[in-house]
Amino acid sequence: MSQTMPLPNPTSCSHLVAVVVTHNRLDKLQVTLARLLDSPVAHLAAVVVVDNASTDGTGTWLAAQTDPRLLVLRNDVNIGGAGGFERGMRHAMQAYDPDWLVVMDDDGRPAPDGLAAFHALPEPRWDAVAAAVYFPSGEICEMNRPSRNPFWHRREFWRTLFGGGRSGFHVTPEDYQGPGMQIDVTSFVGFFISRRAVHLAGYPDASLFIYGDDGLYTLGLTKAGGRIGFEPGVRFEHDLSTFAGQRGRFLPLWKAYYYHRNLLLLYRMAAGWLFWPVLLVVLPKWILKVRHHRGERRAFLRLTWRAIGDGLGRRLGRSHGNVLALADEGGSSGSE
Repeated sequence: MSQTMPLPNPTSCSHLVAVVVTHNRLDKLQVTLARLLDSPVAHLAAVVVVDNASTDGTGTWLAAQTDPRLLVLRNDVNIGGAGGFERGMRHAMQAYDPDWLVVMDDDGRPAPDGLAAFHALPEPRWDAVAAAVYFPSGEICEMNRPSRNPFWHRREFWRTLFGGGRSGFHVTPEDYQGPGMQIDVTSFVGFFISRRAVHLAGYPDASLFIYGDDGLYTLGLTKAGGRIGFEPGVRFEHDLSTFAGQRGRFLPLWKAYYYHRNLLLLYRMAAGWLFWPVLLVVLPKWILKVRHHRGERRAFLRLTWRAIGDGLGRRLGRSHGNVLALADEGGSSGSE
């Protein structure tokens, strides 16, 4: 007769391994790795870097590094951030069996005292911890602001419904000065994951490629019974340049597909039976984004309609090559 194995208890912070995913941003990766490897072994046992087929010299530079705590996983093709985090987290758990993982992009890194602050937390009450993420200038990084699912919490639901927008369900600037709080969703910049959380939620879905993999993973962890805490005293920096100068556009255009498809999956998980009324609000806004894509509007609409169809059908099998073909303004609709 089979026996269900008990989940591990939340562990101490004694053994921490970092996972960093990189693609063609060597200058930012160098700063991040220097910051991580400046930490003593007691605070950081190892760093796993997943190089997503970089072509800017990243592979050569990584091969020349000699710190024994650094382990590099090289992908022959770019499998996206989702694929990188899935591979890196899985390998880190198998190779090191750590108490905790901490994940980040190549342009995200702990503040100089960030890892020390994590280890200084009281005996863990959380299964995962979200850091407070700031721009290097010291301003709160909006895209990394954790949130509570408004469909699960009455206060956040009404605050969002009556004009709160993103601020209705995200933690407030005042919360960044507070004692910490439970959240439902956060990003993969400065996200600490216990061994227990991995047992509960598994690994990110590599088929998502980019966008929403962190939201779906963390919301799924909460749904599975994991407790995620926002700890303002644990600070990270995000040297973000991804959206600079875009002004509402997707650059490159193919990103529109993953953004819209994966957001539908996140909305479905978050909203439950209210998912369909939510669509009546969000779909017109998405289509109106076409105004930002002068000269490539046909391709934008093609990508968005395919994203909506695949998202509603929960189809995650479309290849990245096909997505690139859909983005080709030359008229190719891409083969299935």
